[in-house]
Amino acid sequence: MKILVIQQKMIGDVLTSSILFEALRQKFPDAQLDYLINTHTYPVVENNPFIDDFIFFTKKEETSKNAFFKLAKSVKHKNYDIVIDVYSKLSSNFISVVSQAKTRISYHKYYTTLFYNYNIKRQKSTDQKAGLAIANRMQLLSPLNIESKSIKPKIYLTKHEIANSKRFLEKYHIDLKKPLYMISVLGSGDNKTYPAPYMAKAIDIIAQQTQGQILFNYIPKQETQAKEIFNLCEDHTKTHIFFNVFGKSLRDFLAITYHCDALIGNEGGAVNMAKALDIKTFTIFSPWIDKATWGLFEDSNNISVHLKDFKPELYTKPEKKLKKETFALYHKFNPELFFDKLKSFLQN
Repeated sequence: MKILVIQQKMIGDVLTSSILFEALRQKFPDAQLDYLINTHTYPVVENNPFIDDFIFFTKKEETSKNAFFKLAKSVKHKNYDIVIDVYSKLSSNFISVVSQAKTRISYHKYYTTLFYNYNIKRQKSTDQKAGLAIANRMQLLSPLNIESKSIKPKIYLTKHEIANSKRFLEKYHIDLKKPLYMISVLGSGDNKTYPAPYMAKAIDIIAQQTQGQILFNYIPKQETQAKEIFNLCEDHTKTHIFFNVFGKSLRDFLAITYHCDALIGNEGGAVNMAKALDIKTFTIFSPWIDKATWGLFEDSNNISVHLKDFKPELYTKPEKKLKKETFALYHKFNPELFFDKLKSFLQN
């Protein structure tokens, strides 16, 4: 049996959808299990023991129709028995149909019922701690008689990567016997990034309460934005921040985060990756993102805050419909609202 799972685009989505492979492997131990993903997301599923092979959706396929059609034809030639389209957008719809797999599964949309044998309606709520993002993905396996269960995404680092990152941190005089915090200072976009002055205040609290060592998660092209937050921090806080210590690649970031006591900051891929490494998290949600969907595996070790938690009266319509009002809502999300929760998290 040959099974293809399609999950394009974002790192957090690709990592979250990787749970399907563990469930599929339990049900079909001898099947060929392949994953179609965007190239830049590969580091979060590298070394995953449940995935046999990868098909990469590159920038070439994004910009060239000929390259895209060639990719779709290559999928057809692999003769998959089952295609599970988690992405469920026009590009993946096309690939699914061209694959000619006898069993095609995706989420229900009014225009895709002809493309798939099974069109699964998303749940709108769940009592599972795993969160809706996990629950809805597991539903896609119901046509294969796979029972829905809470499987946590996992990232698989090698011993070599862990040892190298330890040496890297010690080279910059970071003491791994003392508290070490990774701060997700920037989100995946401006409308998912907590305002710089507010983030600086939160970092001040971390430094004051823990006297710990602080790292910023950013890439070189984001240095100016990260530096703005650094400059807004109090002088005492700055002495705790190792601003120039960051991962040059996504795998480097993962290996460095492995040694941290917690990751704190903007909701997004970095938080999902930290959870997959069993690192504690404190997440600040953007006002327009649905916490019920992406508040994954929340417990005493994984806490999140959302403006809706403190000012529910502002939410007279679903979060997604407030996207255009993000910045006005962020302004109302003063960090003092959640300081007690943050202090309690740090203490525990």
